[in-house]
Parts: sequence; C-alpha cells; structure tokens
Amino acid sequence: MIWNSKYETMPRGELETLQLERLKAQLARVYEKVPFYRHAFQQGGITPDSISSLADISRIPFTTKQDFRDNYPFGLLTVPMAQVCRIHASSGTTGKPVVAPYTANDLRMWTEVMARTLTSAGVTKDDVMQNAYGYGLFTGGLGFHYGGERVGATVIPTSTGNTKRQLMLIQDIGTTVITCTPSYSLILAEAAAEIGMDLKLTKLRLGICGAEPWSEQMRSEIEAKLPIKAVDIYGLTEVVGPGVSVECPRRCGLHIFEDHFLPEVVDPQTGKPLPYGQKGELVLTTLTKEALPVIRFRTRDIVSLAPEPCECGRTLVRMTKVTGRTDDMLKIRGVNVFPSQIESILLQVEGVEPHYLIIVDRERHLDDLEIWVEVSEAVFSDEMRKMEALQKRVKDEVESTLGIGVRIKLVEPKSIARAEGKAKRVVDRREL
Repeated sequence: MIWNSKYETMPRGELETLQLERLKAQLARVYEKVPFYRHAFQQGGITPDSISSLADISRIPFTTKQDFRDNYPFGLLTVPMAQVCRIHASSGTTGKPVVAPYTANDLRMWTEVMARTLTSAGVTKDDVMQNAYGYGLFTGGLGFHYGGERVGATVIPTSTGNTKRQLMLIQDIGTTVITCTPSYSLILAEAAAEIGMDLKLTKLRLGICGAEPWSEQMRSEIEAKLPIKAVDIYGLTEVVGPGVSVECPRRCGLHIFEDHFLPEVVDPQTGKPLPYGQKGELVLTTLTKEALPVIRFRTRDIVSLAPEPCECGRTLVRMTKVTGRTDDMLKIRGVNVFPSQIESILLQVEGVEPHYLIIVDRERHLDDLEIWVEVSEAVFSDEMRKMEALQKRVKDEVESTLGIGVRIKLVEPKSIARAEGKAKRVVDRREL
C-alpha cells in the first residue's frame, strides 16, 4: 500500500527537480533568518544563490549536535515563538537536550510522513495500533499517535512501561500492531511467557520497531517470540522525529521520504560525499521544515543508500539498517567495534538470550572488553562443565569476528536490567 503515490512513486528526475527547488528556498530562508547559518555560509564563501544543483550541497558546512547545544534553546529558530505550536526535546543525551519546536505546518508535515511511514509498514484503517513509545518530550509517542490517527487506525496510547497492562490490552482489545523499541518487544514476550500467555493466540501481526539500533539477528529473535512481522523505522529529533524513513514489507532497505528530507552519505573522516552503495555517515537536510530547518546535519549513523526503485512501487532512495554510529563506535586496542556487531554474534549462539551488557575498561593502560551475557532458562545449569563450554563457545565466536581478546561473563536469566525505553548496552568506564 502507498499513502501518497504522487511523491512516493515520483520519477527520480522530477523528484530531484522538486528537491532542488525546495533546497534553494530553504537555504535562502535560513540565510536570512538564522545568524548561525548566515555566518557559516559567509565563512565558506557561499550564498544561497551560489547553489545551483543538488551536488553543490557538498560546498555547504555541516550542522552537528554540538551546534544545537551551542545555540540552545532557540538560536536556530526561524519563526517568532508565537508561531510555535509544540516543543519536543531529545532523550538520553548529556547536558542540555536538543530542543525541537514545530509550527502548525511542521506538525501537518510530520503527520503526513508518519501516515506514509505506517502505511509503508502495512498499517491500515482496520488496525488496532498499541503505541508503546514514550509520550511527552520524546518525539516517538505523539509522532506515531498522530500518524496512526491520520491513517484511520484505532490508536491505544499506552506509552512505555506497565508491561502487564500492555499484555492485558493486547489480549482484551485485540491489538494487531505494536509500536515500540525492539528491546521492549522482547520484554513483552518475556513477560507473556512468565504469566503463561500465548501471544500467538492474540491478533498481533505487525511490529514497528525503532529508536535504537538492532540487528537482523534480533529481528529473528523478535519474530520467533512474537507473532509479528518486525519492521524497522528511522528518525531523529533534530530532523523531525520518527518518520524520516521506514521499511516496506519487502524489508530491502528503509525508504527515505526525499521530498521532505534530502539524504547524503559522506566519509566520516573527511566529510567527502560517497556514491550510492558505499557505506558511510548519513547526512540529512530538511527541505520543508519551518520552525527549525536543518542543513546538512551529521546524524553519526552508518548506512549506505540505494536509488533503485523498490518492488513495492516506491521510487524513493532506500537506506540500509543502521549498522552503527560514528560516535558510539568502540575503539578497542586499535580495533573499531560496534555494539551491533557483538549483538549479531551473540544471537547466533544457541543457549544465550538477547540481553547483554558490554563493559569497556582500562587496566594498566590497556583496553579491556568484557561482555555479560544472559543464559537462557533452558540451558542454565549448575554443572560447571556445561557452563564453561558455553562460555568458551561465546568467547570463540566473538574473538574470531572481532579479532581481539574478550572476557565473557555468563549471568543468570533476567539478571541484566531491562529498559522500557532505549536499551543501555554499553558501559565505557575509560572515561570515568
């Protein structure tokens, strides 16, 4: 299903013409309204009129998360506060949050891209959508909420937490779609098993999971424990919230809504543009955002882009699942390690659960990597030899992939703290 065929199936030539038109208007606007951008353009010897093609965008300086902090709270705002209808803010950051104001037009645009997002994933007006993303300053809850209502689905605004009540509503109301973080979907499955509830007897059929990176192995784990097809979604507070891109049921990449968000992939070290198909850092420019336009925002997320039309009929460029971040990449004894790599390895080892903690420390000036891994109920045993064999198997798998020595600590089932929001997977003690 396609929500807005005019834009989602637009021929690439027409789409690029539209993108350039909107980009030039946006650049003129921020140059006039935002001192930060005007100064950045002037420093680079650029004016909005000097951008005559989409390729010229590489001449424009990047915007970073630090720029948001330096201009906190409203230094990047382009409209009077009287035109701001709502304010969201980022979660999980240190210091001041990223503040995200929206005009009425911004909210309409956001609702539109979320309607596209949910429709792309497979939601229809006949669905009962239980929204277990957090409401409040976090963009997830209300983003999904308004998108679901726009599609015509029945929305249950449960927000995060109160897992037993979530399960009761799934069973009693007949929830067909669950929207939550991938880690919380596994918490739901675990809690259902504890109370003897068979989720396969419910009407659940679809899960739309985002707000944290997750591997294909975790997707398999989710689909083995819940009767859903798990679909990935991508977004970020600085750009709009959820609704930047989403998988369709074919799950061959996440469609970016390019009429609103112009994507690039650049080399994380040099900042130089990379061609389609090459993995690098995703950079996004908002083409229609009013209150807080963002020009060339460095997301720090590692992806590649594919421009070929999808079998679903959409012509929008597709991004791969996020495989890691340039700023959460762990540098261990000269080796680049992404937590998602470790997750993929662990979930291939029979006998361990998808709940783990990566602990990085420094002893005698040498980095030390320890991974705590939960053992499944089925294999948890007091027999030392069995546990030692499992520990060795996990250690061998991790070390053969990463190429560095690690310590593995097997822990009891349910002993690693669960998170109802974004899962905390890494403790880096080197900075403490």
